[in-house]
Amino acid sequence: MCGSLLICLLAAVGKVDASGLQVAPTTVSLKATQNADGLWLSNTGDNVVHAQVRVYHWTQDGQGDQLTPSRGLVISPPMLELGIGERQLIRIIRTGAPPNGADAVEDAYRLAIDELPIDTSGKKEQQFDTPSKKGLQFVLHYSVPIFVEPVATSIAPSQLQWSLERDGDHVMLVVSNRGGSHAQLAGLNYVDPTGRRTEITPGLLGYVLPGATMRWMLKPSAAVFAAGGTLEAMINGAKSAQHLSLADRSR
Repeated sequence: MCGSLLICLLAAVGKVDASGLQVAPTTVSLKATQNADGLWLSNTGDNVVHAQVRVYHWTQDGQGDQLTPSRGLVISPPMLELGIGERQLIRIIRTGAPPNGADAVEDAYRLAIDELPIDTSGKKEQQFDTPSKKGLQFVLHYSVPIFVEPVATSIAPSQLQWSLERDGDHVMLVVSNRGGSHAQLAGLNYVDPTGRRTEITPGLLGYVLPGATMRWMLKPSAAVFAAGGTLEAMINGAKSAQHLSLADRSR
C-alpha cells in the first residue's frame, strides 16, 4: 500500500467505462499541533462519480497490515457526489490527543476511498453490488496513509534492520523499524558482487510502521541472492543501500 491504489473490476459485457476519480495528496501527516487537515477528491472523467470515505486505525503484526474501524479521526463528508470537472475537500479531523510521553511514536491510519458503481439511471449501487449497467466498469479504491506525529521537540526517524531469509525455494525480505516514525520502501534493486542488477520492484513495496516488522516474499529466485550483495532502495524518498547475505530458514 502507497498512498496505494487498487482497481476493482466489475465485469459484464460490452464497452469499458473508465473512472475519473482522483485523490490528492496521496499521503497526509498531521502535526501534533494540528487538529485537522484535508485532501481533495476530483472527477476528471465523463460521468458523475459517487464515493464513500471511511477511516481505519492502521497497525502491523506478524500477519501484515491490520485495519480496524476507528473514531480517532473523523471524516467530513463521508459520502459525496462529484459532477464532471468538480472537486470536493475531504476534512480529516483528529478527535483525541496526539501520541504523548517519553516513548511516544507516530500513530497511523488509512483512509479508504471507494467509488460506488452506478446503474443505468446514474444512481449509485448499494453495497458494491455488480451494476446492472451493460459494460465493463472500473471501480476505484484508494487507500491513503495518514500519520499523526507525537508531541515532541523532534520526531525520531525510522531505524531499520534488514535481513534476507530463505523460505524453501523463495526468499523473504524482513525489515524491522525500531524508530519513531514510518518508513516507506520503494524502488528496490539487488546488486550481486559481480555488479549484476536484479529489479525487485520498480514502485512501492510497502511501509514499516514504528515498532513493527514486515515480511515480503521476493519474486527473484533464491539463486539471485546466494552470493550476497547490496539491496538498493528508496526510503521515504531518499536513496539507501544495505549489504545483505541470505540466511537459511527452510521449512
